[in-house]
This record gives sequence, C-alpha cells and structure tokens, in this order.
Amino acid sequence: MILKGVSAIVTGASQGLGVAIAETFVAQGASVLLCARTKSLIDDVCHRLSKNLIEGQRVYGRTCDIGDPAQIDAAMTEAHKLFSDLGVLVNNAGIYGPMANIEDVNWDEWVQAIKINLLGTIYFCRAVMPHFRKRGHGKIINLSGGGATSPMPGISSYAISKAGIVRFTETLHKEAKGTNIDVNAVAPGVLATQLLDQAIAAGPEKIGHAFYQQMVKARDQGTTPLSTPASLCAWLASPASNGISGKLLSAVWDPWRDLPAHRDELENSDIYTLRRIVPKDRGADWGDV
Repeated sequence: MILKGVSAIVTGASQGLGVAIAETFVAQGASVLLCARTKSLIDDVCHRLSKNLIEGQRVYGRTCDIGDPAQIDAAMTEAHKLFSDLGVLVNNAGIYGPMANIEDVNWDEWVQAIKINLLGTIYFCRAVMPHFRKRGHGKIINLSGGGATSPMPGISSYAISKAGIVRFTETLHKEAKGTNIDVNAVAPGVLATQLLDQAIAAGPEKIGHAFYQQMVKARDQGTTPLSTPASLCAWLASPASNGISGKLLSAVWDPWRDLPAHRDELENSDIYTLRRIVPKDRGADWGDV
C-alpha cells in the first residue's frame, strides 16, 4: 500500500479516469476528497469506495465545478478541515469543449473549456501551494494528453489547454524548486471514456479525418486500460517518485517505474518536457546562425 497515510484531492472523480484514480488511491491506502460537478455520481463513488477501508482511512466527496474559483476555494477549505496532512492534488477534471474550426465554434463554450481545463487546474494549484510550502512537501499531478504534443484541428480549446497545462507544470516546478514539492503532468493515453465517445460522435468533418480515424481505431482495436494512468498517478503521489518533477510522463510509453535510477539526469535535462525543434534536431544542415 504505497499511499498508506497519504491524503489527496482528486478532481473529476465521478466517472472515467477520475474514478479509476480514486479506486487506485484508496486501494493503495490513501484517504481522499473526491470532487466533481454531479452530486449523485460523486456520492455513488464515495459510497462504493468506503466499504473496505483500513483503520484511519477516509473517503469524502463534494461537488465542485473547477471552472469557478469560489468553488475551488470552498473545496480547499473543506480539505483543510478534513485532513491535517493533505499532501497530494490530482487535477483530472476536464472536457473536450466545442468541436469545429475556430471560426465556427460557439465562443462562450470555447472560453468555458479553457476555464475548466486550464484555468481551473492552475487555480487549484495556486490554492494548494501555500499549504504545501508550509508543510515542506507535496505532490501535484496534472492530467494532460495528446493535445499537448500535437495539433488537434477542430478541438482547439482542448489542445491549447492541455499544452498550457504542461508548460504551467514545468513553470510551477521551477517556482517550487527546493521545497520538496513535486509537480508533474500525465499523458494517459487513449481511454474508453465519454471523451472518446464524444470525439467519434462529432465525426471527421468537425475533428479532422486523422484524429477521427485514430479514435475509431482505438475503439475497435483496444484503448489504454484506465488502470495504467491511474497507476502512474498513484506512483507519482508516492514517496517512490520523490524528486521527479517538472515532467510530462506518458503512462503508456515511458518507463516511469525506472525513473528514480535516472533522477539526477532528469533534474538536469529537458527530457520529458516540451521544447522547440530546430533544423539540426532533424538532421538538417541549415537554419543555424
């Protein structure tokens, strides 16, 4: 039980990956405050996860729309009342947002997706950082995705927000340097969740033929098990990952369990980060001044 004695907040914990993260954290011994927008769903998850707890372990739930800073503040206030030793924040809540070319999308819906996916994640980090600094330790895990590393025509608000999460993760890591606060982003892979269903339902005209075919192939040939990114999140929340920070880690492709052996190299390099590619990086002999 690698998270025994750990207390965590998990957002977007009423369905899909959020539920899988909550299940894994509880199975590994953590106490959790689960946040989501729909009370009935979060109540159901809490009821199910509360059945086989070990001594001292607790599971709580509350409604929280991370697009609303006031609700985040209220969630943090409750977390401080529930846990004297809050040590982990998992920012999982997110939506695809409107799907169409930028000139055709509903602008209010586009902005709302940015508020939820990017600004909500950043504000939750802002809210928890004073506590982690005072405590002298903490773990922040931000869910990113494929939108961070490749263009996603027709789903621009999602792609932009996920790329922003990665750069914010790298930046917050630098701000937290020397505090024993680790901040990482997770690329979970293609998952069998409502987001997959929404992308396929939107069709190739709205999200592009390439991405549409990728989603259909994943649906037909097999998606990433939810347990894979959930296990990475649990590992990042545990002492095993201490000192691994400022990175975008793929739950599917990266050998994350082996990273402690490369801790010093990771700390002093741009491995697992977003960087600009110049001609010489691709073997070209032009472009250098």
